Amino acid sequence: MKQLKKPEVLAPAGTLEKLKTAVIYGADAVFIGGEAYGLRSRAGNFGYDEIDEGVQFAHERGAKVYITANMVTHEGDEEGADRFFQKLYELGVDAVIVSDPALIAICAEAAPNLPIHLSTQASAANYETLNFWAEEGLERVVLAREVSMAEIMEMQQHVDVEIEAFIHGAMCISYSGRCVLSNHMERRDANRGGCCQSCRWKYGLFDMDFDGNRNFISHGEKDPDWEPFSMSSVDMSMIHHIPDLIEAGVDSLKIEGRMKSIHYVSTVCNVYRAAVDAYCADPEHYVLKQEWVDELWKAAQRELASGFYYGIPSENEQLFGQRRRIPGYAFVGQVLGYDPETQMATIQQRNNFKVGDIIEFYGPGMRHFEQVLSQMWDEDGNEIEVARHAMMTVRFKVNHPVQVNDMIRKEKPEIKVKTRPRQRVASRL
Repeated sequence: MKQLKKPEVLAPAGTLEKLKTAVIYGADAVFIGGEAYGLRSRAGNFGYDEIDEGVQFAHERGAKVYITANMVTHEGDEEGADRFFQKLYELGVDAVIVSDPALIAICAEAAPNLPIHLSTQASAANYETLNFWAEEGLERVVLAREVSMAEIMEMQQHVDVEIEAFIHGAMCISYSGRCVLSNHMERRDANRGGCCQSCRWKYGLFDMDFDGNRNFISHGEKDPDWEPFSMSSVDMSMIHHIPDLIEAGVDSLKIEGRMKSIHYVSTVCNVYRAAVDAYCADPEHYVLKQEWVDELWKAAQRELASGFYYGIPSENEQLFGQRRRIPGYAFVGQVLGYDPETQMATIQQRNNFKVGDIIEFYGPGMRHFEQVLSQMWDEDGNEIEVARHAMMTVRFKVNHPVQVNDMIRKEKPEIKVKTRPRQRVASRL
């Protein structure tokens, strides 16, 4: 049997809780942000104490921690970076993810034993670029999202550097994230951590004549309040193409979403862990399980496509008007404890749920079961009908054993999506 190199499953972790969740649910590595030099200023970025705790937690379980330092530096932004990289090395961080050559040079000098990975922000899209950065001492290149599967296979014939590629999560409307919409509209620099995701807003589309008159462009819908014009792309999902990624020799499969919930992180890690393990264990008899695809749709996300891997995305990979499919589950709780003698589980509430609901438990290794919630008690022992208070602790009997950090979700009632456009104008002359 052909020996395959098993790729790393790399998960996002915007907070310490998400880091621990990702590792528990099967991630081989996580990427997090420090309090400076990254591109997610609104994520729950890590201070040194949290980095220390996160690194220890991951290393004890055989996982790695990478720190993003992928901002585009303007004059003065690089101040203190030498001490930052030195501290990360002292804390045992496994690598930093960088795009700016200035920060790369500072890191190489200040912390020469700290591995550097090239960020996707650097738009690496050909093997000559990969070889250039390998000669500069970088161990890994995170490919531009615009690279195709055929191009990856071509790269592998010419390079001796690790390749990391995105497999799931949001796609930027701009080439490799090089966008200034946020700067223009909100004075928040997208390439220095301030992106306000202007491309995700809803816009009215107008034809503006030379006299300054704005003529609304009709989209032919009967509902005048519904305006479909948008620049927002669908999300990426490569769950159908895990064999291609592994056969192409991709070293690390990267999941996007440092600002997503622990429900998202746990669900997506669970699925890709199962798929990668299954293919590497027996590629000849590998079958994509429908339950993996269905599971991904239980986490909050946009519609899904394969990005640029198999061709240039068309208008079908853009979000215009009403979405064709909506995730149908809500994350409602997390297991804090379980008593096998009484079969009582202690639950931390994360969203409203009540007696009579059909709830689904899931845990690492794709463990699942459903049950009807028949009785419930609060932490003082009072019987209650509804867990309505955020983060409250409740107890109830479960039909099967559960484990600490198992999650609970419930199916949401079917809803029709309808939104009014944001008060922004896109014009054409």
